[in-house]
Amino acid sequence: MSVRKLLPEPISSRLAIFGHPLHPVLIHFPVAALIALVATDLAYVATGDVFWARAGLWLAGVGACGGWISGLAGLIDLGSVRRIRRLITAWCHGIFAVMLLSLASWNWLLRIGDPVSNLVPLGLTVSLLSAPLIAITGFLGGQLVYEYAVGVDTDEAAKAQDRVGN
Repeated sequence: MSVRKLLPEPISSRLAIFGHPLHPVLIHFPVAALIALVATDLAYVATGDVFWARAGLWLAGVGACGGWISGLAGLIDLGSVRRIRRLITAWCHGIFAVMLLSLASWNWLLRIGDPVSNLVPLGLTVSLLSAPLIAITGFLGGQLVYEYAVGVDTDEAAKAQDRVGN
């Protein structure tokens, strides 16, 4: 059986550069920042070194601001591409992303001005609550790509698979 027959019909992104959708390109830095934020918060709790609190302030800012920029790209795709809008997985991904961005933004606002005073226990708690939301949101985003081919060039994927298979 041909690989092309196994691949779903692709769903193109409205915001893409040279065929690469912007939302998945932009999301890596905020996700990495918010995961690292958990580590810096725990490092601050373990050591009391203010360096970790200051690093957490910057990571929270990158996570929140980068997440909103990436989220805007995702929102444009959700709102403007009918086939994406019809997917329950896309709506679930969006809802979890909004919850995550709300926590990330709040976490950043807690730290602005004084990165230490609200870190324990509130900032740490918000960071720890964000971690499972990152996992859930990422899982749902992965489903959109791998199961529904959102933003995937299936012709190019089939060619690559044919090259590997030969």
